[in-house]
Amino acid sequence: MKEKLIINKKALKGEDGYKTFSIRIRDETVARLDRLAEETGRSRNELINILLDYAIENSEVK
Repeated sequence: MKEKLIINKKALKGEDGYKTFSIRIRDETVARLDRLAEETGRSRNELINILLDYAIENSEVK
């Protein structure tokens, strides 16, 4: 069984200093992100960064 990524609720809001760019995301994925955002009090942007960082750290190229 895969380990779950734990996302803690956010206490403070601030500038992240990252670059902005556009991507295409499926409607179903946006809905899932919105539910997660509601649950955690984090923005879509914050969640996407957390999820991408996790995915990159846990990826292996073969």
